[in-house]
Amino acid sequence: MSETKYMNPYLAGFFLGLVLLAAIYVSGRGLGASGAVKSTVVSAVETVAPAHTANAEFYREYSVEHPGNPLKNWLIFEIAGVIIGAFISGLISNRLKFTLEHSSKIKPATRVIGALIGGALFGFGAEFGRGCTSGAALSGMAVLSFGGIITMGAIFGGAYAFAYFFRKLWL
Repeated sequence: MSETKYMNPYLAGFFLGLVLLAAIYVSGRGLGASGAVKSTVVSAVETVAPAHTANAEFYREYSVEHPGNPLKNWLIFEIAGVIIGAFISGLISNRLKFTLEHSSKIKPATRVIGALIGGALFGFGAEFGRGCTSGAALSGMAVLSFGGIITMGAIFGGAYAFAYFFRKLWL
C-alpha cells in the first residue's frame, strides 16, 4: 500500500490566503460558493418557468442585482475550478477513490441520507445567513470584519458541539 501524500497544512493555508487576496484584488470581493448555487437555481427557474421568475420577489431582486445571464457570474467558474482542482489534487496524491466511507455502526444508506440532510441544512443556512462559510468567515476575516471573526468562531464552536452528539455514529 502506497503512502498517502498530503500538502503541508500551513503551506496550503498560505496558498489559500494568496488566492483570497487575488480574488479581492481582481474582483473587489472575496471567495464564496453560495452565490454560484443561487445563480444556477435562478437560471434553471428562469428557463423552466419564466412567468414565475417575473412575478416572484426573490427572482426579481436577484435579476436587478445581477443583470444578464446568471450563469455568467464569476462564482460559477470559481466552483468549476474548485471541482476540477479537487479532482487533480486527488489524482496527483493518489487519493482519488470513489468509495462511500462510513462507520461499521451505521448502514451506507444512513450515511447517504445524513449527508443529504446535512447538505440541505447547510444550504438553507447559507441562504438565511446571506452567504456560505467561505464568504462569511474566510473572506470576512481577511478584511478584519468583526462579523467574520464571530462567524468563524460560531462555525467551529457549533461543529464541535454538534459532533459531540453524533460521535457515537463514527467511533
